[in-house]
Amino acid sequence: MRIVIVGATGNIGTAILRRLHQGGESQGRHTLGSDIAGPGAAADAHELVGVARRRPDATVTPYAGVEWHEADVSVPDTIERLTGILAGADAVVHLAWLLQPNHRERVMWATNVVGLRNLLAAAASAGVPHVIVSSSVGAYSRGPKGSRVGEDWPTGGVHTSHYSRHKAANERALDEFEATHPQIVVSRVRPGLVFQRDAASEVGRLFLGAHFPKRWLGRIRLPVLPISVQVVSQAVHADDLADAFVRIIERRAGGAFNVAGEPALDPEALAAVMGARKVIPLRLAVLRSIMWVTWKLRLQASDPGWIDIATNVPVMSTERARSVLGWEPRHSSTAALRELLDGLGDGARLPASPPLSH
Repeated sequence: MRIVIVGATGNIGTAILRRLHQGGESQGRHTLGSDIAGPGAAADAHELVGVARRRPDATVTPYAGVEWHEADVSVPDTIERLTGILAGADAVVHLAWLLQPNHRERVMWATNVVGLRNLLAAAASAGVPHVIVSSSVGAYSRGPKGSRVGEDWPTGGVHTSHYSRHKAANERALDEFEATHPQIVVSRVRPGLVFQRDAASEVGRLFLGAHFPKRWLGRIRLPVLPISVQVVSQAVHADDLADAFVRIIERRAGGAFNVAGEPALDPEALAAVMGARKVIPLRLAVLRSIMWVTWKLRLQASDPGWIDIATNVPVMSTERARSVLGWEPRHSSTAALRELLDGLGDGARLPASPPLSH
C-alpha cells in the first residue's frame, strides 16, 4: 500500500510515521499487512511517501525508510508537482498547515485553504482512491460545553478566529469535492488540541513565540490559576491521533471522525495538571483583552481567536471513532498535556525542528 503524507514532518505527521513504522500487533494495535505477513512485517507492507517544505534528515527515526519530496502546497504550479507525487498512491493524508505568521492571514490562507484545494485537484487528477484530511474541533460552529456533539454538528467555525475560519472553509471545499468525485473516499479527522513531548518546541514557538521564556512552564507549579470558567477544551495525545489515522487508512473509512482523549480540559482539570491549588475565575473580557494587547505588541504569539475557540466550540463525542474504527485513546488528555509541559521544561523537540528558545 502506497501512502502519501503531505506535511509529514510536523507534530501529527511525525506521529503518523512513527505509528506506521510499528511492526505487527505492536502495543496491541492492528497494523497494515499484519494479517497477511505476521507480526513485525508491517513496515514492509506499504510504501511511505513524505511531502514537506524542507526535507528532513532521512537517517533519523521516524523519517528513515520514507521516500521524501519537497513541495510547497501554496504555490501556483504545485498541482502538477503533487499529481506526479500522488501517482499510484492508495491513500493521501493531508496535514499541511500554517499557524504563523498570524499577523499576516493571507500568507496562512495560501497554505491552509488554497493548499488543500491544490491537493484535492492533484488527488483527483492522479486518481487517488482515498483522501484523508486533518480538520479540527475548531471547524465547528458555536455549541454546548455541558453535553457532547457528534460529527453532524454544523461546521461553520467561529468567525473571530483565523484558524476556525480556515478550517470551516476547508470543510466546504471537502463538501464540494465529495459531491464532484463520489468515487473517491473522503475522510475528515477532527481532533482537539494535539500534544506530545517531542512537539514541545514546536508548540511553544507557535503559540508563545520564539523569544517567550518557556522552560519555566514545565518546571514551576502555580499556586493559583487565573482563568475564565468558560474555557473548556479537548486534547488528544499525538500517538492516539496517529492510531486513528492509521485505522481510517486500513479500513478505508469515510466520513468525519471526532478524536479526543478524556477528560475535557476545564479549569479544574487544567489546575490539576499545572499543580495549582485553586482556580481564580477571570472575566472572559479581561482575559481576551490581555491576550489581544500582548499579541498586538508581539509579546506572545497567540491571537485572541484561540480564546474564542476554547470558549465557544462544543465538546465532541468520540463515539463514532470508537464504534467504526475500534479506536480507544491510550493516554488521558491531562497526561498528554503534562507530557507537553514536561517537554517544554526539558527543551524537547521534533527531530525536524530547530532547538527551543529559552
